[in-house]
Amino acid sequence: MVMAQESPGSSRAISVSLANPTDTQAFAARLAPFTRPGDVIALAGDLGTGKTTFARGFINALFVTHGLPREDVPSPTFTLVQEYQLPDFALYHIDLYRIEAQSEIFELGLEDAFAEGVSLVEWPDRLGSLLPENRLDLDFRQDGSGEDQERRLVLVTAFGDWKGRIETGALNG
Repeated sequence: MVMAQESPGSSRAISVSLANPTDTQAFAARLAPFTRPGDVIALAGDLGTGKTTFARGFINALFVTHGLPREDVPSPTFTLVQEYQLPDFALYHIDLYRIEAQSEIFELGLEDAFAEGVSLVEWPDRLGSLLPENRLDLDFRQDGSGEDQERRLVLVTAFGDWKGRIETGALNG
């Protein structure tokens, strides 16, 4: 289910309801074809809300699209940055959960990743002012309880040239 709503900064947020991890990976696969080198997708949300599940689906969708076998996609919680090479660009899965100071970010060399590759950034709030203005924000939230505890709501907000690339239909499957 997709619903549009206004979000801060005059960007329109689109709400996407996902019933389970399979839906989360399918949602990632629908977004993957819209990406190109230089893109940043900011994955926000509490622990356990589906950020890494989304990243796994996204990365594997791009591998399949490029005729490559699916990858085992580990969480980069301890490595901080996991790089995957595709024929046309590098794909970076970045997890900033363990970053305590913005100065630590400079050591990761994210400037090149943001400029030339496609970057999935978990815990993007750690970037502060280093978060690129041209990005797609995905804010994952729990949207169920009890038997429905796997349900998630994702608020999708496009900034920069992402505004022209994302269509509601592509988000709804």
